[in-house]
Amino acid sequence: MNSAKFAVVVFLGLAFVILGLSAFTVDERELAIKLQLGQVVESSYDPGLHFKWPVVQNVRKFPRRILTISDRPDRIFTAENEAVQVDFFVKWRIVDPVRYYTSTGGVLSAANGRLSEIIKNAIVTEFGKRSVREAISVERAELMRDMRSTAAAASEDLGVSLIDFRVKQVEFMDEVRDSVYRQMAAERKRIAAERRAEGQAGAEEKRAAADRARTVILADAYRDGQKIKGEGDAKAAEIYANAYTKDPEFYAFYRSIDAYRKSVGKTGDVLILDPKNEFFRYLNQSDGKQ
Repeated sequence: MNSAKFAVVVFLGLAFVILGLSAFTVDERELAIKLQLGQVVESSYDPGLHFKWPVVQNVRKFPRRILTISDRPDRIFTAENEAVQVDFFVKWRIVDPVRYYTSTGGVLSAANGRLSEIIKNAIVTEFGKRSVREAISVERAELMRDMRSTAAAASEDLGVSLIDFRVKQVEFMDEVRDSVYRQMAAERKRIAAERRAEGQAGAEEKRAAADRARTVILADAYRDGQKIKGEGDAKAAEIYANAYTKDPEFYAFYRSIDAYRKSVGKTGDVLILDPKNEFFRYLNQSDGKQ
């Protein structure tokens, strides 16, 4: 009886061991393939519990999540033969676990290495078609799109898909950075000089226009002033003429008195005239008659 119980316990223990070796689970974040003597026999596994033959079959699991590569190629030459360093990052994901296993052995570091070489080759190819200005500003979006397209074709052989490809920073090499900065400073000085010259030309043009307008305004004002003055003189002459025609004797007396006031009685003035001179006609006649 004890031997029978012991045999049952041993059988159950072996059954549990075999079951444990046969069962495996696939997580939602994983991809899995089943190998039999090194050959892939199954790869389409949904998340959950699955079984395999123990010993002769084994399971390899790979991450389903999006992975990242961030690196900087040593030296990249643009179409202008300028050496630059490019900081980039790539988002990628395993889409074909069988091809990924056969091409990389399922080793993530090997996949990162091969994928990095593909990406660097794409960067070298696309940067070599463009100038520095086109690469960093004018055509940056187009550049990243072309680099992704170039690298995506080669990465399909690894069983992976490129999700995103971004250039973070483009830097000049140390030996050319100073010369480039000097060129940029010279270009900015040239632009500043052009803008300053344009401003001075505009200021001179506005100053000339203002002087011209001032001259026209003064000329118009002088013309109008002379016109008004002429009209006033004409009006005064008319008034004098009217007054003279009404009482010539009073007008002559008034003019003489005005002449006396302006010429006689000032301190320091000396006036030598004949007392019988016509100038003193009204002074010599106390009755005011001729």
